[in-house]
Amino acid sequence: MDLEIGAIVPGQKAALILVDLSHGFTSPNSPLGGDYSDVVAVNAQLIQWFRERNLPIAFTTVVYDNDEQASVFRQRLPDLNILQRDSRWVAIDERLAPRPDDVIIEKHGPSGFFNSELHDYLQNQDVDTVVITGLTTSGCVRATALDGLQNNYLVFVIPEACGDRNKEAEKANLHDINAKYGRVISLSEFYEIF
Repeated sequence: MDLEIGAIVPGQKAALILVDLSHGFTSPNSPLGGDYSDVVAVNAQLIQWFRERNLPIAFTTVVYDNDEQASVFRQRLPDLNILQRDSRWVAIDERLAPRPDDVIIEKHGPSGFFNSELHDYLQNQDVDTVVITGLTTSGCVRATALDGLQNNYLVFVIPEACGDRNKEAEKANLHDINAKYGRVISLSEFYEIF
């Protein structure tokens, strides 16, 4: 395979980071969500692939306990206020068959890394490569990819495993991720190089 200058390849150990595949984003009944059945199905395949190889998997979910958490973000996007602890909206979509011992990283903002335990978890697992999927591409997936790079991980994003209500924004953000922060690869390419 010919790689462009600066292209990255997988490192020694990869982890799958599933960004915000909670009902708040995967349900068309949520003001934040949509019908992402195809995205959920691809992520279920990836979970199985990582489980079969005993590689780390981390889900993220946005959870709010009080009005102070991410107050500016929530003021800008009031629909986020449905993401209250113990609500159905913050639970990981059961189509992904999360296990009781799966790592679920709670966050208050877009990035899975910001003010969370994600980096510590990955370091404890000796991870150097992250495969980032989920919702939404132009928001939390991009923010997590950027912070993945800033935490010195090799970052890969699989478009078929991501979704966004704004397809133009999704296309532009995938372009930016691939140009600056990581490598955008198709699902078939993932299976070839990992």
